[in-house]
Amino acid sequence: MSYLFATAGLIFLFVGGESLVRGAVITADRLGVSPILIAFVVVGFGTSAPELVVCLEAAFRDQPDIALGNVVGSNIANILLILGIAAIVRPLVLRNGFMRRDNAAMVIATLVLVALGLYGRILAWQGLLMIAALGGYLVFSLWCDRREAGQQSFVEHEMEEMRSLSLGPKLALLALFGGLGLLILGSHLLVGGAIEIAVSFGIPQAVIGLSLVAIGTSLPELATAVIASYRGHPDVALGNVLGSNVFNILGMLGVTALVTQVPIGATMLRVDFMVMLAAALLLALLLVSKRTMRAPLGAAMVAAYGAYIYFIFTGYSAL
Repeated sequence: MSYLFATAGLIFLFVGGESLVRGAVITADRLGVSPILIAFVVVGFGTSAPELVVCLEAAFRDQPDIALGNVVGSNIANILLILGIAAIVRPLVLRNGFMRRDNAAMVIATLVLVALGLYGRILAWQGLLMIAALGGYLVFSLWCDRREAGQQSFVEHEMEEMRSLSLGPKLALLALFGGLGLLILGSHLLVGGAIEIAVSFGIPQAVIGLSLVAIGTSLPELATAVIASYRGHPDVALGNVLGSNVFNILGMLGVTALVTQVPIGATMLRVDFMVMLAAALLLALLLVSKRTMRAPLGAAMVAAYGAYIYFIFTGYSAL
């Protein structure tokens, strides 16, 4: 039953995230909200909603290892797995123009988490500061994005497709709140099933959070990045990953720390935090160099992620 619950939770998270995004876009469009604001909400918050509800579920269950593993594992998966797959689908042209802001924010947020790892825990007051920093970043990002046309054209294209669904206001609201409900139910099933699987096999809960839970909650980012890459919008694919990684650290862990103290183990600091930092610096350097991510580099990134997952399942407990 644990496997059934975990699988059902993954499915509900994916379907719920998609329904939430579509319902939010159509509802906002009918209310006359600008496409730039829709892009900001959909790409920034919508794809990170599964991580948020899973972190809250884990926090209320007093399982902070799941929440921390979910965030760290999702950030690693976003860069190595998701951008790797997106580059395989279609080369990603890296232009460091307006992404310089998000690139710097991702690196700074990652360094902040590493610094907290050296401290050994995340306390409530630190979580509150992280949420405040995220709020400032979001306001500044929204102000900057008003001057950009790239994301707007992509979102307007997506909105035209969603309008073709002919969803009325009531159905759009149903999709919105139904998606939110599926996210909550999916997170409950996924976290509960993952904990039972970890206990039955003697696997540390942090490992389950870093792998199964992290991949499951990253499915919306994967869908967004692959679709954007296939349709020739690399800026959206990259912006999605950069924004999501910042949101995961400052928002998810900040909220979790308000609910319960988040301890950071020495093994996770030595291994997973360093992999997360290395992946963030790799992406930052690629953006600064303005190189094009082609299929061979994407395949290498996916292979590196596979090696990382293999290691945490086989050699993690020995550390």
